Amino acid sequence: MKHHCSRLSYESTGYFSKIVTDYLVQADTVRPFFVHTPDIQGIKKAIAARQSFQTPRTVLVKALEEQYAQTTTSALVQQQIQSLLSEQTFTVVTAHQPNIFTGPLYFIYKILHAIQLADVLKKEMPDLHFVPVYYMGSEDADLDELGQINIDGHPLTWKTNQTGAVGRMKADKKLLELLAAIEGQTGVHPYGKVLTDIFRNAYVEGRSIQEATLYLVNELFGRFGLVVLIPDQAKLKQCFASVIEKELLEGFSHTIVSKTIIELEKNYKVQAGGREINLFYLIDNQRERIEKGKDRFVVPALGLQFTKEQILEELQTHPERFSPNVILRGAFQETILPNIAFIGGGGELAYWLELKDVFAAIHVPYPVLVLRNSFLILTAEQEKRMEQLALNTTRIFQKADLLLNALVKERTSKQLTIKNELHRLEALYRQIEQVAADVDQTLSPHVQALQVQAVKKIQELEKKMLRAEKRKFETEERQLNQFKQQLFPNNSLQERIDNLSGWYSRYGSAWIDMLKAQSLALESEFSIVVIA
Repeated sequence: MKHHCSRLSYESTGYFSKIVTDYLVQADTVRPFFVHTPDIQGIKKAIAARQSFQTPRTVLVKALEEQYAQTTTSALVQQQIQSLLSEQTFTVVTAHQPNIFTGPLYFIYKILHAIQLADVLKKEMPDLHFVPVYYMGSEDADLDELGQINIDGHPLTWKTNQTGAVGRMKADKKLLELLAAIEGQTGVHPYGKVLTDIFRNAYVEGRSIQEATLYLVNELFGRFGLVVLIPDQAKLKQCFASVIEKELLEGFSHTIVSKTIIELEKNYKVQAGGREINLFYLIDNQRERIEKGKDRFVVPALGLQFTKEQILEELQTHPERFSPNVILRGAFQETILPNIAFIGGGGELAYWLELKDVFAAIHVPYPVLVLRNSFLILTAEQEKRMEQLALNTTRIFQKADLLLNALVKERTSKQLTIKNELHRLEALYRQIEQVAADVDQTLSPHVQALQVQAVKKIQELEKKMLRAEKRKFETEERQLNQFKQQLFPNNSLQERIDNLSGWYSRYGSAWIDMLKAQSLALESEFSIVVIA
């Protein structure tokens, strides 16, 4: 499909935190909190570290084979799974919860980034093999976040009564009602039926959300060799049991992260603090905190309590009932996968920067952290509208009010700035100060105070002049606000709000191919794509 792409720095968009933009430039204030640099040299060092760690490859492949047993997938994916048995195979991982219907666009972008980086590394190091993996955070229980999508500005919400881990929930009649609503919105487009058929085949009533997400992601990305991993399996949790036991008995991760946070907070706002025990108890439709009492482990929300011996017995018998939270999830991921690079969003990278010493304490290799690709997608019509509003790809990220101010100043025939007049005023006050000082030196501060007051009032007048002129540009203001809302819904990045449905129903799988072609590997830039 015809398109063109331009790029700009993440920092220039104004939508990324300081800790992330500092990480991208390897600032000294961030350097102590990660292990490997996000470049080829860093990747090679991560590979060397990974080679000295005993990844449970046989268990991993067995888990994947069982997981995929009910899903028809390509020969390429099957080959990728088997390749994980080889000590020469490594993974490039991105992780995300099983948002219904893929959730926001960045779900697509981060998976494509993993695929692209794996492809690039294969070419760079042909003696090794790299498998892109989507690690499904199916144990997340935040249905408010995972149970809604937005298609072309129309929000849809899954109103189910189910609770607990979203991945374990079942597709029900309420979810199928959303399917009908999606079909109603996308059916008029050339590939609308193709998309809704994929959705219908994925979300079969009674199928778990994690199984449906596996089917859906495989349908969209299996042709690229992407492997999906659902970690909510007893045999995989068993490989992490020693760390779970250490956490139960020592609460080691909270102690370590607390120290790291103190250091990080000297320069940055910290995101995830964790708890004394960074584990949940996961059973049936419940995922609740495990807490440590005086001589017991308790799950208050479920009315459960265990002695030390009982909880260790529970771990040995039912490891699948122990669910790592955000502080330990990454360590679990890196224990069961031969991973060398983790692709995440700004928020994910921010909390991974808290975890370096947690990994060191359990002797698990820490991966290269790669900021996921970001895109802003426009149609040719929107690009034309942008030009009409005197915008460019850099300015479009600014707030609407600032853009309107610039547009008014460019198009008005009136003089709206009085800088020259202010310079003359300052010169006048300097003369007055000299005259006054000749009479009495102590009058100088008084004249200076008068000058400050005068300048302030003149600056206020300048703002009033601009506001008065802006009222003559009501049409442009309305057009600008509408355009900004299209590209930045709810004053957020498009990728954080919009779902793939609007784009896929218009352009089909060619849209995904185009995004893959424009996906960067280890370069870090924000991409703006215009579809012709």
